[in-house]
Amino acid sequence: MPALAALAMVAVTPLAVRAAPAVPCAELTEAGASYAVCDFDARKTSIRLFLRDEKGEIYGGFSRLADALAAKRETLAFAMNAGMYGEDFSPVGLFVESGKTLHDVNTNGGAGNFHMKPNGVFWIDGVRVGVTETGRFLKSRARPAYATQSGPMLLVNGRVNPHIHDSGTSEKMRNGVCVSQGHVARFAISNQPVTFHQFAKLFRDRLKCSDALFLDGGSASAIYAPSLSRHDRFHPMGPLVGVVERK
Repeated sequence: MPALAALAMVAVTPLAVRAAPAVPCAELTEAGASYAVCDFDARKTSIRLFLRDEKGEIYGGFSRLADALAAKRETLAFAMNAGMYGEDFSPVGLFVESGKTLHDVNTNGGAGNFHMKPNGVFWIDGVRVGVTETGRFLKSRARPAYATQSGPMLLVNGRVNPHIHDSGTSEKMRNGVCVSQGHVARFAISNQPVTFHQFAKLFRDRLKCSDALFLDGGSASAIYAPSLSRHDRFHPMGPLVGVVERK
């Protein structure tokens, strides 16, 4: 069995009208805080990770990525910053793009959110997507087409990361991802500063996820969501996750 794999009938009447396509993104409020949440099914959309263009230059923002895709007759339908990066905008942890490892897994200790263990990996492999704790990901020997490592894990097996306390007072803009049913990626970003614990509870209590990963926060937390008329222009940024449609 591949490593990653380990990891109602509807009545139709003659008068039935075909439902409009579901809007991928929605605004919602949970425990007094506002969020934008976008769901994408990997069986129906192309979810990819991006870092550098064909010239080897960091995209750095959503506009450059959208323009590069448009030149290939593709449309950027959604994007979000996809993990932490250094001063040169290169990923801090594992980063795999189109099957090529651009940065190895980082299991070092240290300060900062990335090292608030456990951290984890968001991966995409064809029609499958996942959020997996880093140690478990390494043991699986998985080789997904796309992967980005970030941290901390917000939820592991339905439980809030033990290093995230409900008494925490640090409030920042935050964005993250979880997976539903093994093929739906659920991206969320706060519309206002929230604590880590508030953000983790969004994924657990409202989005009903078992494993969720923090991608970034503060001024680096950004989203491109045309369905919400949203284009955050914080830049430059490092790794990006995008949903691509062919024209």
